[in-house]
Order: sequence, then C-alpha cells, then structure tokens
Amino acid sequence: MPNLDIREVRRKQLIEATLRSIDEVGLSSTTLASVAQRASLSVGIVSHYFGDKSGLLETTMRYVLRDLSEAMARCRAEAPDEPQQRLRAIVSANFDDSQINGPVMKTWLSFWSQSMHDPSLRRLQRVNTRRLLSNLTAEFARVMPRLDARRAATGLAALIDGLWLRGALSGGPINTKLALRITQEYVDALLGRHGT
Repeated sequence: MPNLDIREVRRKQLIEATLRSIDEVGLSSTTLASVAQRASLSVGIVSHYFGDKSGLLETTMRYVLRDLSEAMARCRAEAPDEPQQRLRAIVSANFDDSQINGPVMKTWLSFWSQSMHDPSLRRLQRVNTRRLLSNLTAEFARVMPRLDARRAATGLAALIDGLWLRGALSGGPINTKLALRITQEYVDALLGRHGT
C-alpha cells in the first residue's frame, strides 16, 4: 500500500513540474529532462511514469480535465435544478480557478495545438468536446426541441471556448465576470424565446 501512495505523490509531482515547464518555457522546450529538473527527479523516473513527451502531455491534460470535471460536479451540485441555473453552472465550471491559472491555460493551448497532430490527444479533445455539448444540450432540451437544443449548445460551447481563448491570449487574467455575463445574456435570450 505505501508504494501506491508514493506512486501517486510522484505522479502529481511530475504533473505539476510539467505544468510549470510549459508555463515557463512552452511546450516545444519542455522535455523529459526539463520536467525532471523541476521535479528534482531523474529523467528515468519521468520516462518510467510517462514514456515520452506525448505521454507527459496526455497525462497532464487528464489531470487538468479531472479538475474540470470536479469543478463541474461542484458547480452543478450547488445550482438549483432549473435549466438556466444549470447552464450557468456549466459555464462557471469552465471558468473555474483550476482552469484559468497561467500554467493550466498555457497547457490547454499547447494541448489544443498538439491534438491536431497526435491521435491520443485528439481522442481526449473529442471526449471533452462531446461531454460539454452533451451537458449543454441536455439542459437546453428541458425547455426546447432537441434540434434547437443542439444548436443552442453548439453556440454556447463556442462562446465559452471563444471567451476563454481570448482571455488566455490577452496576457492577463481572464475577466470571468464579463465572460459569465456575456454567456448568461446568450442563455437568457435563447430561453426567453422558449418561454422560460
């Protein structure tokens, strides 16, 4: 049992070192050696846990996506069971502190770029995209026909991604209050057309 605890501690240590490396030098300059140095471990240990740079990025993104999933569960649990509030909770989770700090934002940007070239990362991105669209569609479908709900979900997902991307590329902190207000106006307008 103690070995399992050490494995998990070491994995988290290496993931955090990966986030720091991407934040400080970018993905192209992040290597197994740069991660090992930041974690004060050997390159062999990094290789043992992740295999190669692609495995390092995939594992790190799974960690980031787990944080997103936890933020989503927390936000949804706190929201009243009505579509408008549940949609607001989904949006809030995507702008949670765990998703908008510097190292995580730079890692997301690197992940999106690499997912166009790496099949395992592309699969991970598709799963994340489908999950978001499914969650949004389910809430919109509570008050509108399924086809309209899918269209509304696609628009809201694009708005979330666009506001997040613009914020990430601004060089400063994301204005989450503005992002939440813009997305809420979109949701309110769509739900208003359907009498809610």
